[in-house]
Amino acid sequence: MAGKPLSIGVLALQGAFREHCRLLDSLGVVVREVRLPADLAGLNGLILPGGESTTMARLLSEYALWEPIRDFHAGGRVIWGTCAGAILLAREVQGAPPQFGGQQESLRLLDTTVQRNAFGRQINSFAAPLTVQGLDLPFPAVFIRAPAFSGGGAEATVLAEWDGQAVMLRQGRILATAFHPELSGDARIHQLFMELVQETQTANA
Repeated sequence: MAGKPLSIGVLALQGAFREHCRLLDSLGVVVREVRLPADLAGLNGLILPGGESTTMARLLSEYALWEPIRDFHAGGRVIWGTCAGAILLAREVQGAPPQFGGQQESLRLLDTTVQRNAFGRQINSFAAPLTVQGLDLPFPAVFIRAPAFSGGGAEATVLAEWDGQAVMLRQGRILATAFHPELSGDARIHQLFMELVQETQTANA
């Protein structure tokens, strides 16, 4: 991309944040690990990685990041959630562990219901060629305890489905993938994210 390199943050409290950072770095992006509200300053976009969504939710509370991330998006920035990160974005989360009383806190930025572990537990993890809107060839998607999306609002566009369930959504300045693009060895979805960030930057200029 021409001009100043994009500055992308990756939430680095838990999960597969290092894999995202390495991939972004290989694409020439300025990468920052985000652990505190102050780390969001000056970023063009933010990735919420895969991991354990209940643990990540607890750490978001401990580090007082819920409102700063909501404000980051409200300020015109782009957010992408992968797997657990996508769960954190959803309006409603189904399948929360019993100790949460069936409820799990989320950012409520993505107008969809997400079902945790929609394709099974860790032992049911798999990789599959996924047809993704905007990509010419199938994407080698890695599903690990993957969620699925349902009940999307009018503004949420399904970009990919697997086994009849939505696994990739876009809603304005939000991207959500139920799978792990950072583990695939394929940078094309990261490039789609970067294009969305660049488009947003240009529109806001």
